[in-house]
Parts: sequence; structure tokens; C-alpha cells
Amino acid sequence: MVLLLCQKCVCLLLIQDVLNLLVALYDPRSFTDEKSGNRLYVGNLDLRITEAALIKMFSPYGKIISEDFLWHMRGPKRGEPRGFAFIQYNTKEEAKLAKEKMHGRLACGRPLVVRLASEKYWEEVAHNSSKAGGDTIKSGTAGSTSRQMSRSAKIAVIKNKLKALDEERGSSKKQNAG
Repeated sequence: MVLLLCQKCVCLLLIQDVLNLLVALYDPRSFTDEKSGNRLYVGNLDLRITEAALIKMFSPYGKIISEDFLWHMRGPKRGEPRGFAFIQYNTKEEAKLAKEKMHGRLACGRPLVVRLASEKYWEEVAHNSSKAGGDTIKSGTAGSTSRQMSRSAKIAVIKNKLKALDEERGSSKKQNAG
């Protein structure tokens, strides 16, 4: 019974992510201030980690007010995760606690890299990657720069989210049958 409820929650989270992505496409207020000290860079993410799983991992450390999960926008990996994300907490203290607790922690066999997004090194990395072709799109609970995405990239992201939802449903049916 509990397993079934958890799977329904995951499905609802995935649907909510798709809806938030669509809302973010038209929300010019969705940009966040990376210098505020409450925004974290989360890197070295295994490609199997979903937005919902990321939120679940980081929510014990405080109130998450936004997350930006980055996706490939062009090429053969279009619509697939980039392997890093940004999480913004309500306060700087919550962000620092999450950084202390989560940096180096294993997730799907890989150690997470968690840094404050305001740290100069990460600002330079983001600046350099945008010069290299800007093949990144973001989706998130509070929005992002998604309005810069091409229509086909937006569709690819939504299709991947729906595919993940279908896979979740398929695995829950197998578990219930077994």
C-alpha cells in the first residue's frame, strides 16, 4: 500500500515538473540571483537521477524554493540530462548545511559535487560553457532561461519527462504483479 502511494507521488511530481516547465516558458520573473548565497551547484549527477529524486535528496536540509535541472539542447543527446543542476534554498544557512552534508555523498555510485553557485569558479565555468555554443536548457520548479529554448528542445524535454513517467508506471505494475 505504501509503495503504491510513493509511486503515485513520483508520478505526480513528474507531471508537476512538466507543468512547471510549461509555466516557466512564459514567466520573465523566473530568473534567480546566483549571488544571494542560497543557490547551490550540484554536479557529477548520474544520468539516471531525476529532478524528483534530486529534490528528495536535498529537501531534508531546508525549504527548496527552486531547482534548475539542465538538459542538452542540441545534438544526439538532445533532451537528456546534462549531469548537473542548481538548487535554491530559502536561506543561506540551509544552503550551507546542504552543501556540508551532500558534498561527496554517493548517489548512484558517483560522489556528488556540491558548491555555492556564487563561488567564482562556478561562475567562470558557466560563462565559459555558454561561450562554447550554449547547448544547455534548464527546467525547474521556479523556472529558468527556458524561454530561450527552441520549440523542438522544449518538446524533447517534455517527451523525456513523460517517458520517465511511463517507465515509473511500468515498473510499479511489475512490482505489484510480482
